[in-house]
Amino acid sequence: MGSFIPNTPEEQKEMLDVVGAKSFDDLFTDIPEDVKLRNGLDLPEGKSELETDREMKSLASMNKVYGSIFRGAGAYWHYIPAIVKEVTTNETFVTAYTPYQPEINQGVLQSIFEYQTMICELTGMDVSNASVYDGATAAAEAAHMCIDRKRKKMIISEAVDPKTIAVVETYCYGSGTELVKVPAKDGKTDLDALQAALDGSIAGVIFQQPDYYGILEPAREIIDMIHGAGAKAVMSVNPTTLGYLETPGELGADIAVGEGQPLGIDLAYGGPYLGFMAAVQKLERQLPGRIIGQTEDTEGKRSFVLTLQAREQHIRREKAGSNICSNQALCALAASVYMAAMGPDGMRETAVQCASKAHYLRDRLAEAGLRQKYDSEFFNEFVTVSETDTDAIMKALDAENILGGLPLGHGEILWCATEMNTKADIERAAAAVASVTGKEVTA
Repeated sequence: MGSFIPNTPEEQKEMLDVVGAKSFDDLFTDIPEDVKLRNGLDLPEGKSELETDREMKSLASMNKVYGSIFRGAGAYWHYIPAIVKEVTTNETFVTAYTPYQPEINQGVLQSIFEYQTMICELTGMDVSNASVYDGATAAAEAAHMCIDRKRKKMIISEAVDPKTIAVVETYCYGSGTELVKVPAKDGKTDLDALQAALDGSIAGVIFQQPDYYGILEPAREIIDMIHGAGAKAVMSVNPTTLGYLETPGELGADIAVGEGQPLGIDLAYGGPYLGFMAAVQKLERQLPGRIIGQTEDTEGKRSFVLTLQAREQHIRREKAGSNICSNQALCALAASVYMAAMGPDGMRETAVQCASKAHYLRDRLAEAGLRQKYDSEFFNEFVTVSETDTDAIMKALDAENILGGLPLGHGEILWCATEMNTKADIERAAAAVASVTGKEVTA
């Protein structure tokens, strides 16, 4: 932030004079003397800009940056158009905070409004909030949205990402909500077990499409089953798939949630990411966080404001469904710019390439000795199984500068392909696997 200038000693003295303090120490007179730090922090001496640059580059060189990635499991390697970072690194967005004052925050408010609009278009839902921390948090918040006075139990499919299940469990424990896990069968939700678990006490059901193993669930059948029991359907989705597959809105889901990282956000060692949430109109007031709305100012000009924000989040916490007061505005802006740059055709093309390359990868790995475990339709992730040592496979791929799929244990590997993987990458990966399995693959 090149234009940022910290306050000067003169300004600091002026501020101290205003509050009636002679020094900064006077501001901490209420803190016991025995807990104050007197000798300074045990930190190394400061370095020059050049020395700091050299040390940071030395540390960065220790990272392994793969030339090709075949791992997903919730975080995906996608192309990010240059305009995304060009816009999001603008200082007016980087330094912006919660837009409580609309008269000076029109730019940020509009960016969030546009994000909400695009999320609704992408998911086919009626209303979107201004984002939450990540996809797992979004699923947990959706569970709270379903609970009412008569129905206080939630169901989650064990075919959902384990990380998401863990977060939902934590939230439900904290709120006293009983969480029932329905097992997976052949890599997807066991419909018989789901039907048996549904009764008048169930408020909602969370399932994932595609699921954690990449398999396409019978989403419409699941949603009809949930609604037949009078419960709400929470559908966790990969946003990339929505350029090609039926949307949650088209399928009749009540709430759509997901991880927004595939929408123009770097893998970045796991964050910060973006949780999106959208719902049908009747659940608008149950959405956590805030909703930005469009209006007109006193001169009749288009403007934006905080339209809906439950004050109980701040002053009546014991009655709040959520205490989320912040949103991932900068990440949401990145998602907005990405979706605008890609457009409907670009989003669809990305989805098609992900699916087609994943199926080609599946075929080449099968030739290399790794068979697909589940005989089901999938999008861009799938599980293979073999008797070959998975550690040896990962090492062979690593030697080729390739990050292989995620080992799941018992000889299973969860693979992923995106538009970033070239045919040459897939051939190299298959050859590396074949070098371990002893199979021959055709050129």
